[in-house]
Amino acid sequence: MELPILPTSVIGSYPKPRWLLRMYNLYSLGRLPEEDFREAVKDASVAVLREHERTGIDIPWDGEMGRSEMTEYFTSKIGGFRFYGPVRVWGNAYFNKAAAVSKLEYREPLVLDEFRWVKENTTREIVKVPITGPYTIAEWSFNEYYSSKEELAFELAKILNREFRLLEEEGAKFIQIDEPAMLNHPDEVPIAVEAINRAVKGVNVKFGLHVCFSNYHLLADHFDELRVSQFALEFANRKFRDMDFLRKLTHQELGFGVIDVHNPRVESPEEVARAIRKVMNYVEPERLYINPDCGLKLLDRRIAYQKLVNMVRGVEIVRKELAREGKKSIPFRRSV
Repeated sequence: MELPILPTSVIGSYPKPRWLLRMYNLYSLGRLPEEDFREAVKDASVAVLREHERTGIDIPWDGEMGRSEMTEYFTSKIGGFRFYGPVRVWGNAYFNKAAAVSKLEYREPLVLDEFRWVKENTTREIVKVPITGPYTIAEWSFNEYYSSKEELAFELAKILNREFRLLEEEGAKFIQIDEPAMLNHPDEVPIAVEAINRAVKGVNVKFGLHVCFSNYHLLADHFDELRVSQFALEFANRKFRDMDFLRKLTHQELGFGVIDVHNPRVESPEEVARAIRKVMNYVEPERLYINPDCGLKLLDRRIAYQKLVNMVRGVEIVRKELAREGKKSIPFRRSV
């Protein structure tokens, strides 16, 4: 399977349509039937998927229209978790932080139905399936049952491995593990690495690892230990500075973040192209994918859309330059 050189993708989340947010509110108040809510989510999923495809994104997703929050969504589906109520994250942002109160159990598929729907409704051959990783779920949950965070993370890795196997059987080709918390505690990074490796063991799909707004020099020390073929990292927010750690990428791909998701200013195609030329001093273009820094859900939808449009336009500028060197496509790699 071939892709155009510098394949473009998204990281995961995208702004929900305003009408869908109203459906969420009505559903939470018990004023919208379950069937109607699920239909609304599916309609929004297709709308956002088409939006991603119109921008020219090569490997889309549906913007996580059916997910309220990146850990709450998963812990609500895993047996053994209990919710006590919302906790404050920052400002006026809250989420329902779960507590592991008994042995965790794989109770139902986590994202399998979500993937099936996207697969049925996309015009693209490949989609990326983002799933929160075992260490981050453990870090962002209360632990009232297991002897340690390590034990909790490894139990979560078993559950995710089961889901990954189902996704593989269903035809998934690209799974992204989101681990924004894995570098929070430097002494626990080996635990996160082992949990991720246990989660992907025996599954023959392309795995990417997304880590944002962190100390990448710490992550780079573990590049070759992690059984993933791609690292999706943010660079726009840090102004494309301090990229020397990329020299430790021996053979893996880089998902290069060129869009700042915390700034409403829309990057120009020329800015995107300059950033790509800069990173090619560290990683050859055959090992580069291009994506935003992180999920886009906190932005206005019109701004998020235009950012993706300009990201693709910037990629096209560099593709034309690479074509003059005979570099037009790359194989879709699954192996590490």
